[in-house]
Amino acid sequence: MKQRQRLAGLVLGVLEFLCSAASAKAQISVLPATTEPWTPKDMVLYESAGSARISPDAQWAVWVKNFADKEKDGRYSNLYLTHLTDRKTIQLTRGSESQAQPRWSPKGKFIAFLSDRKLPKAGKRDEEAPAAADASDDEAAGQIWLINPAGGEPWPLTKLSRDVQDFAWADDDAIVFSAEEDASFYEQERKTKKDDSRVVDDDPHTAPVRLFRVSVSDEKIARLTRNTDWIRTWDLSPDGTRVVALHQQKLNFDFYETPLPIVYVHDLKTGTAAPIFTDLKMLPFFLRWTRDGAGIYAVEEYSKHPVFHQAYILRVQYWNLSEKKTTQVDLHWNRGLASDFEPDQFFSVTHDGFFTLLADGFHVQPAFFSKRGDAWTQTLVAGEHARNLYDTALSLDEKALLYNTSTSSTPPQWYAAKIEGAKIVSPAQFTDLNPQWKNRRFAKTELIRWKGAKDEEIEGILYYPFDYQPGKKYPLVTGPHGGPSSSDYDMWNEDSSYPSILHVQRGAFYLRPNYHGSANYGLDFVESIGYGNQYDLEIPDMEKGVDFLIAKGLVDSERIGAGGWSYGGIITIAQIVENPSRYKVATVGAANVEYISDWGNIYYGHAGNTYYLGKTPFEDPQLYVKKSPFFRLDRVTAPTLIYTPAEDVNVSNNQGWSHFRAMQYFGKAPVKFIVFPGEPHGLKKLSHRIRKVEEDMAWFDRYLYKIDAARNEALKPDAPLADAFQRMGILKHGTRYGIRWTRPGSGSPVVPILTPEMVKRGELAIGRFEITAAQFAEFRKLVRPAIGFENRAMSGITLEDAQAYVGWLSQLTKQIWRLPYEDEVKDLYEKREGENTLDYWAGYAPSPGDAAQLREEAKKLGGTAPLLKEVGSFHGQGKDDEEPIYDLGGNVAEWVLTRDGKGKVIGGSADCPAESKSNCTPAPEYIGFRVIRGAPKEKK
Repeated sequence: MKQRQRLAGLVLGVLEFLCSAASAKAQISVLPATTEPWTPKDMVLYESAGSARISPDAQWAVWVKNFADKEKDGRYSNLYLTHLTDRKTIQLTRGSESQAQPRWSPKGKFIAFLSDRKLPKAGKRDEEAPAAADASDDEAAGQIWLINPAGGEPWPLTKLSRDVQDFAWADDDAIVFSAEEDASFYEQERKTKKDDSRVVDDDPHTAPVRLFRVSVSDEKIARLTRNTDWIRTWDLSPDGTRVVALHQQKLNFDFYETPLPIVYVHDLKTGTAAPIFTDLKMLPFFLRWTRDGAGIYAVEEYSKHPVFHQAYILRVQYWNLSEKKTTQVDLHWNRGLASDFEPDQFFSVTHDGFFTLLADGFHVQPAFFSKRGDAWTQTLVAGEHARNLYDTALSLDEKALLYNTSTSSTPPQWYAAKIEGAKIVSPAQFTDLNPQWKNRRFAKTELIRWKGAKDEEIEGILYYPFDYQPGKKYPLVTGPHGGPSSSDYDMWNEDSSYPSILHVQRGAFYLRPNYHGSANYGLDFVESIGYGNQYDLEIPDMEKGVDFLIAKGLVDSERIGAGGWSYGGIITIAQIVENPSRYKVATVGAANVEYISDWGNIYYGHAGNTYYLGKTPFEDPQLYVKKSPFFRLDRVTAPTLIYTPAEDVNVSNNQGWSHFRAMQYFGKAPVKFIVFPGEPHGLKKLSHRIRKVEEDMAWFDRYLYKIDAARNEALKPDAPLADAFQRMGILKHGTRYGIRWTRPGSGSPVVPILTPEMVKRGELAIGRFEITAAQFAEFRKLVRPAIGFENRAMSGITLEDAQAYVGWLSQLTKQIWRLPYEDEVKDLYEKREGENTLDYWAGYAPSPGDAAQLREEAKKLGGTAPLLKEVGSFHGQGKDDEEPIYDLGGNVAEWVLTRDGKGKVIGGSADCPAESKSNCTPAPEYIGFRVIRGAPKEKK
C-alpha cells in the first residue's frame, strides 16, 4: 500500500496535494496555514454515529459511534452516553467489536444492546431455549448484552449459537427477542459430517425464526412461539403481553414476491395468534403499537403493481384491534414517508399518534400526526435543521428530540433540541465527529433543476470545483445513485462509492441527479421506469442535465466522465453506450450489462427484472436482449474501469466478467477489471474500499484530468527515489523552506514573512521541520544566516528565545502558535534510525566514552555546531496516509514544555548518540525547536 501511494502518490498523494495546495497557496498570502487535501482514505476511515435513544427520564442519551479499524480491516462501534443538559459525554464500551441497537430498560436501570464481542464460557443450556454457544465458538455473535449506565463492564444476557435478530424490553426484568430456532437433527448431522454444502430455498430444513423471552435476573430463556415460518419485523405491545409480527411464508419471497407475508398478533400469555390487516393486500415495512395498545400502525411499501413492490411509496395503515378494521392514514402528503431510512430513524409513536419524516425530494419534512376519531391531523414541524434531519429519536414526553443533521456541504453531527409546539428550538451539538476535517475545504453545492424526460422537472445536487471562477469551463463527472428506487438527499454523502469531493478538489463539477425512478417524489415518479420503461427515462434525464450545464457555460463538453455503483453503475454503462462521444472515462461497480442471466442469478431476479422490464425472459427474450447494454458494447469508446464483489447477490459477479470480456473483445477502449474476493454488494473491508477509491481517482486522473498516474511497482517505499517524490509536496519560497505570509488588509505593499509549514498528526498541527535559520531571522532581524545556511536548523536557542518567537508569530498572524507539550508529542520523538546523530558521523554506535571523544574531535571542524545539516536531509517519517515530518530523531534537540510550564529538551541531536540510554546531554549550540499551531488539548 505504501509503495503504491508513493509513486501513484504523484497523483493520489503528492500531486493531489499539489493540486489542492496550489489553490491553498492563493490563500497563504492571508493565512499562515495550508488547507489539507482530501485523500482516498478520508472516504473510508471516517467516524459516524447513530442509534440514539433517550432515557425514560429524558436526562441522558445513549448512542453508537462507529469507527474504522485498519488493523482489523473493518469497522467497529462503541456505546456512548451523553447528558442532555450539560452534554457531558461518557464512553460506555471499549474494544474493536460491534455494539448496536442500545435500548433503555423501562426504568432506566440498564441498557441492553447487541454485540459480537467474544462470549465468556457458556453455562448450562436452558430447556426450551436455542442451543448455547460453545466457549470456543468465536463465530457466536449478535448476542444481547447489558450494561449499567452508571458504570461497570457489560455482561452477556444470551449465549446462543445463533444471532439474536431483534429484541425489546417487556419489563425491567424481561426481554423478548427473535432468533432462529436451534439446530435440528438434520442440521446437526450435516455439521458432524463437516458438510458445508447448501440447499437453496430449503424451506423444510431452514430453522424458523421464533420469539423468546429471557429473564434479566436469572438469564433463563423461554420459547414464546412455535411458528414454522420466519418472523421478520415485529413490535412488542406497551404492556409487554402481545407482539405484532410479520411472518414470511416462503424463503424465496424476495425472488417472486408471493405469497405475501402475514401479520399476526401473538398473545404471549395464552400462546395464541390471530391474523390482522386481513382486509387488504400489503407489504408492511415495519409495525408499531399505539401507546395505549388499542391499535397498530403498519408502514407499508405501497405500489400500484398487483404483485411486485420494487418501486413504492411508504404510507401508513392503522388497525383498530377492537373493531378489527383497517384505516389508511391520510398523510395530506402525496409523496409519502421518507425512504432510505431504518424504522427507528424516522418514525416514533406519540401519546396520540406519531412523529415522522415526510418525503420531499432532496429534503425531508418532519411532522406530527394526531389521531382524532378515525382521522389524523397533520402538524408540520419547523426549525433550524428541520429540512435536513436524517436520523431522529424522540423522548417519551415528546419534549426532547435528538437528530443527525448534515448537508451536501456540511459533515454530519448529532444535536439535542427541544420541541415546543411545532418547532425545533435550542439545538445543541453533542458529537464531535471527524475532528480531523476541521482544516478541510468543503464543496459549494447547489440544488439545480432542469427539464428531463417527458418534459418533467428533474432535481440534482451540483458540487462546484474548488476555486471556481465564473466564466470558466470545467470538467464534469456524473454520479447517479443506486436503487433505482432510492434517492440522493441534501446530506453529506462522501464515501468509497461516490467520492465527489476528490473530484471537485481536482477542479471538476460533480452532479448527483434524482432521475426518474428515484424515491421521495411520489408514486408516479418512482414507478415511471417500471412496467417495461427501464432506461427510457433515466438516460434522457441524465443527458439533458449534462446539456443544461453545458448551455449554462459551466462545463467543458470535451471533458465529461461518469461513474456509479449498483444501479448508478447501470446508468453509467447506458450513458457511455448511448452517447459514446460525450463520455471520456467511466468507472462502474456492481452493475448489470445483461439481463437474461441476471433474472436467475440474484436474490430478487424475477421480481426486479419482471417489474422493470415488464416481462420474464421466457415471455420475451428479445426484450431482454434489447434492454441489455451487453449487446451494444461495441459502441463504447470511454476507458472503463469495472469492479465486481465476488459474493454479490444483488448483482451477480458474472455481470462484471461479461462486461470486461466484451470490452476486451471489441478492443475499442482501455478496460480494467478488479474483483473483490469475499465481498457482498457493498464492500466491507477497509482495504478494498480504499483500493476502490484509489483506482477510481487514478483512472480519472489518467483519462479525464490528464495526469499521468502510472504506478511503478519496482519502487521501494523507503528508497531515496521514493523520498524524492515525497518531497515534491514540501512548500518553499525560492530556495527557503516555509510559507510566505503577508499581513491581510495592510493597504500598502508589505514584505512577506517566511513562516513554518505545518503538517497534521491526528488533531495536531506540527512543524514539518525544525525552525530554520531563515525563519528565525524574520523575528531577530540582526541574526542573518550565512548564504547557503538559510535552511539549517536554528540552533543555540534558549527556552526564552523559543517562547519569544512563538509569541511574536502569534501576535503577527492573530493565530495561536506555541511550543509542544511533551505528553502530546513524545510518541513522535521515539528512537529513529538514519537521523543526523553522532552515530551518523561516527559510522557506528559509539559508547559513552567514544561519544565524548568524538564531540571534542568535531569542534576541530570549526564554526558553531558544525555537525548540523540542512533540515530534511534525512528520510521523512510518517505512515502511508501522512505527510512526512523530518528530523524528529536528530539534528537539533528540541524544546518542549511540561504541563506545569517548565522547559525540557527532547529528541536526538547531531552531537549525541542515537541510543537514548547513552544519557548524553546536547550541547547548547545543538538545541533548537519546532512549533505547534492551535490551542492545546487537555492532557491525555
